[in-house]
Amino acid sequence: MNSRRSFMKKSLFLTASGLFAEAAVTGSALAMQPPPDIFDAEVLDLEFWVKPRVLEVTRPASGERAKLLYWKDGEVVDSAYQQLCHLLRDVNGGGKTAPIDPNLLETLWGTQAFVARYGMTAPLEILSGYRTPESNQRLREQGVPAARKSLHMDGKAADIRVPHLDASVLGGLVRSFRQGGVGFYYRSDARGGWIHADTGLQRTWKG
Repeated sequence: MNSRRSFMKKSLFLTASGLFAEAAVTGSALAMQPPPDIFDAEVLDLEFWVKPRVLEVTRPASGERAKLLYWKDGEVVDSAYQQLCHLLRDVNGGGKTAPIDPNLLETLWGTQAFVARYGMTAPLEILSGYRTPESNQRLREQGVPAARKSLHMDGKAADIRVPHLDASVLGGLVRSFRQGGVGFYYRSDARGGWIHADTGLQRTWKG
């Protein structure tokens, strides 16, 4: 356990210093993917899971940003939940909203809260949240990776990115929560891709 924790800290430190991002540009990022158990929720203390949950997110497509206390004393704060549903709306589909699976919010919060322990406190970037069926079909027609029965249409998926954190490490963390599917979308640009997280069946893929 100690060796795993030590290696995990080292990986995040390297990522924060830009070494993982550099590897993505040179095409060697795939060889640096963390093992499946490098991030393990079991290493976290109970206090991590029972403390109030604040989620800070930004939507690059709309320029919005919010920091919301959405869970406290074992209950979801309804006003904050409604705001998060709005933030995760289909910004490319007429701004339509839908109920977002609270378990997805747990995954987003857990991801952000965990990396914050290592000094990464930037807002979580939401590239895509809820999608209408029409919006999802348009993406498919444009050649954008979008499943025919995408869980985005059910409010159970989000495409996310953490600034300065390589997609392989981010995906390894999300996968460790074992809450659903994780898609790794590597790109060679400066941002290094994104991660699809959903609350469906546990599975992983690369896009």
